[in-house]
Amino acid sequence: MDGKCKDAEVSPGDAGTYLESLEGTSNTKKRWTDAMELRHLRYFLMVAEEQHFTRAAERLNMQQPPLSHQIRLLEEELGFELFRRHPKGAALTAGGAVFVKEAQAILRGVEQASARAARAAQGFEGTLAIGFTSSAAAHPLIPAVIRAYRDACPHVHLELREANAAELTEHIDRGRVDVAILRSPVSHPRGVNFFSLLEEEMLLILPVGHALLAGAAKGRMPVIDLKSLADEEFILVRRRGAPGMYSNLIEACERAGFTLKIASEVERMLTNISLVAAGAGVSVVPASMKDFHRQSVVYCRIRNARPALMAPVTLVSRQDSNSPAEKNFLDLAKALALQYKTED
Repeated sequence: MDGKCKDAEVSPGDAGTYLESLEGTSNTKKRWTDAMELRHLRYFLMVAEEQHFTRAAERLNMQQPPLSHQIRLLEEELGFELFRRHPKGAALTAGGAVFVKEAQAILRGVEQASARAARAAQGFEGTLAIGFTSSAAAHPLIPAVIRAYRDACPHVHLELREANAAELTEHIDRGRVDVAILRSPVSHPRGVNFFSLLEEEMLLILPVGHALLAGAAKGRMPVIDLKSLADEEFILVRRRGAPGMYSNLIEACERAGFTLKIASEVERMLTNISLVAAGAGVSVVPASMKDFHRQSVVYCRIRNARPALMAPVTLVSRQDSNSPAEKNFLDLAKALALQYKTED
C-alpha cells in the first residue's frame, strides 16, 4: 500500500463565506449577513491576540489604517464595540471578550467542515455498502481487501451485507449496494459492471469413509475421475443463486456420459459442506473453502471434467457511480487481486 487514502491537510479559503453573527446583546439579533466574512474574524482575532493594531497589521502583512477600518466595519455590523482603544494599544470590551470565543469556534468549525468535505471528495470519508456471497467471502483475498481498505480509509464507514449472487446483482442495479463480490454472475443488467478478480479450481467433497476414497494416499489430496460420480447424489446451491457453476457442472457430467443426480438444493455453499458431512450426498465447492469441516469431509480434485470446473471471484459495481470512496475500493481490490495472482 502506498498510503493513497490517508487524509490530506486542508486549509480553508476565504472566498465568499458568510457567518452567523452573535446573539445575546441588546442591539443584535441572530442573523445571516452579507457583510461579515471570515477575514473579518481573522483580523479581529489577531488584534485581540496582539492587543495592538499596528503589531496585528504587521503580522497580517497589511497596513494599520485598512485593518482599523475593517474592525470598525465589523463593529458597526455587530452593533457594539469590540475594543477599547487607548494610547498603548487596544483592550477587549466585555462584548469583544465573548466574541473572541465565538469567532474561534466558528473558524474551527469552518476548518473541520472544509477538511471533512475534502476527505469526502477524495473518497476518504463517507459510507460504502459492500455486499458479498458467503462463498466469495471464504476466499482469503476478500477479507484481505476489506481489511486493507479499512486500514487505508478509516473514516469511511463500511456497511457489510451478505446475500446470494442474484440478490446482490439486483441490489447493485437498484443502488442499494455500492459494490458486490460474488462468484459467477447470474445476470448482466444494463449499467452494471462485472470485473473478474480471479478464478480458482472447484473441488469435490466426499464424506469421510466414502467408497471412492478407498486406497487414497494419506497426506495427499485425492484425485477422482468425474465418471466415477455417475451414481452419486449431489447437493448444490440453487440454480438461481449460482447458475454459472451449476450449469458448468451439469454440462461436464453430460460430456462424461451421465446425467447429474440432485439430492437437494440449498441457499449457501457452506450448507453444502455441512450436508456432505452429514452423509446426505456429495458436492463441489471452490478450493478456498477446503478448510471447512475437515474432520468430517474429504476434499478431492476432479479429473477429466470438460469444461474445467472453475469458480471465479467477481467484483460488481454500477457504471454511472461517481463515488470516490467506491472508486478507491475498486482500485484497491483490483490491485490486491493482481498481487495475489502474481504471488500464488
